[in-house]
Amino acid sequence: MNATTKFALAIGAGAAVLLARRVLWRGAPYSFRGKSVLITGGSRGLGLVLARELAAEGAQLTLVARDAAELDRARAELAAEGAAVQGFAADVREEAQARSAVERAVERYGSIDVLVNNAGVIQAGPVEHMQLADFEDAMATHMWGALYTMRAALPHMRAQGGGRIVNISSIGGKVAVPHLVPYTTSKFVLAGLSDGMRAELAKDNIAVTTVFPGLMRTGSHFNALFKGQHSKEFTWFSLLDALPISSVSAESAARQIAEAARQGRPQLVISIQAKALALLAQQLPGLSAGALKLMNRLLPAPTGAAGDQSKPGRASQSALAPSLLTSLADRAAAENNGLGAREAGA
Repeated sequence: MNATTKFALAIGAGAAVLLARRVLWRGAPYSFRGKSVLITGGSRGLGLVLARELAAEGAQLTLVARDAAELDRARAELAAEGAAVQGFAADVREEAQARSAVERAVERYGSIDVLVNNAGVIQAGPVEHMQLADFEDAMATHMWGALYTMRAALPHMRAQGGGRIVNISSIGGKVAVPHLVPYTTSKFVLAGLSDGMRAELAKDNIAVTTVFPGLMRTGSHFNALFKGQHSKEFTWFSLLDALPISSVSAESAARQIAEAARQGRPQLVISIQAKALALLAQQLPGLSAGALKLMNRLLPAPTGAAGDQSKPGRASQSALAPSLLTSLADRAAAENNGLGAREAGA
């Protein structure tokens, strides 16, 4: 049997397994009721909105984030609605802390059934102002943090016969967007890690879903970090993040993520705009490259040494942001625990 035949048989066997699983799932749909769900970056933004979605389905929640005060607010809100929820302050960039977070979920609920790697940082600005530390921070959060939590959760999932893992990448993990180079680099790596884990964990009945959201109105713009011409960078980012023509609501994204996790889907791309951008990059790479070059020319130019300083969005405001044009995203920040926080969230 030659290598081509072996490859074809492997593809056919994989398709048969997927078909069989779909049939089984139709008969017994996955339920989050009573499931132990750990969400990193769960104190605000998309993580908090997803926690609300899963709490409504009866999930038992462990929210993990670096800011203890933020966690307390998120936990109190969910508990007031009757959710089974605990908060655990931890930095998943540190392996020991990521492991402790998983152990806390198992200690409280007896298992960890679903792991959502949502913790994130966003650094926006020209690559001329990005330092190695910016790349290291993005990689530590998006790749190492996700790997640490997965490695900590896997022994428990294997012992209990399966589980679900959801890794929140970004459309920036499919298409490298200008002025977000550390972010997109780390999201590409997370996508590769997630794909590799999916293939190898299927034998353990562990489904891995990689999520590629486009722009979402989560309220993250106030906590994203900006370099270069800070106010101008914050303005373009906030406008795109807020306008309905370019973004979707966090609630819509959370519903889609929950459904994809329930089905054990391998991938989810959120928003028509993101799907179109990914398709363009795949099918017409030359045109896509030209469009991204044009976009870079339209974005704020690099500036002097002051542009090397990183400032959060709340310290980079302008006449247009916040304004009526960004009101939807500004409202999301207020509703999703995103005002005055220190980290960016996915």
